[in-house]
Amino acid sequence: MQDQGNSTPDTKSPYIIDVDTSGFASQVIEQSTRVPVLVDFWAPWCEPCKTLGPILEKVVNEAAGAVILAKVDIDQAQEIAAQMQIRSVPTVVAFVEGRPVDAFSGIKTETEIREFIAKIAPDMGPSEIEGILELAGQAYEAGNMEEAGSAYSQALQLDQTNIIAISGLANTLIKLGDLENADQVLYGATDKNHPLISAAMAALDTAKQLDDIGDIETLKSVSENNPDDHQARFDLALVLWATDQRDEAADHLLHIIATDKEWQDDGARKQLVKFFEIAGAMDPFTLTARRKLSSLLFS
Repeated sequence: MQDQGNSTPDTKSPYIIDVDTSGFASQVIEQSTRVPVLVDFWAPWCEPCKTLGPILEKVVNEAAGAVILAKVDIDQAQEIAAQMQIRSVPTVVAFVEGRPVDAFSGIKTETEIREFIAKIAPDMGPSEIEGILELAGQAYEAGNMEEAGSAYSQALQLDQTNIIAISGLANTLIKLGDLENADQVLYGATDKNHPLISAAMAALDTAKQLDDIGDIETLKSVSENNPDDHQARFDLALVLWATDQRDEAADHLLHIIATDKEWQDDGARKQLVKFFEIAGAMDPFTLTARRKLSSLLFS
């Protein structure tokens, strides 16, 4: 195979081919009538290509024939690049039944590439890491945090950048009360703006706030006897959230907002937004509580 930075495997793979102008029709168009073909348009001078290439090759090799990867050096196949209107590299075009059906440009994560391939190659089975993550998620939902943590850690050994594994392990550690290690796990995330990472960070912030809070019955008593004690009501909301009483937690924060929007520098609203991040934008809890918040803020 031609050299593409560090992407060239030590052993030539039967699922990865170099294609030039003369072989494009037979090796890509005709071949795609039998099996989906990914065409990786790259160039030797392209630094992002050197990052994407090894990831593509890894995923394609693991697919074990469900898809073929055809690598096209645009410097050596300028006519094909022009015909395909390739304006930047790396660009990956998927061919099925002799025609292009999908494409992406730039660097993608291993997970994103798997999702891209899964759309055009239904026969592609789950990877090892996907199987582990499925088991981890099942253990987490069942409340078996030790098993979930072990599985998420195993997944991270296979892919240190996997967002699902990072956020899953962090959330598991939070449930186990190991906030220090949860913090370290999230610190290692490369995309801290990803919704799953943001949600885990919000959960960690909320868990840290619980350290110095009293018991739930005392907080309920204080809030009932002194409705204007916003701090007690705020603390009660945190404890209610920690015990999965989400609607009640939101109602107490909404009460503070309705009474004093500026309390603690808009602290009640900011905490409610953290709850939204943890639950997820389309969670029924978020949709309901966000409507209530909007009616308060804009009434």
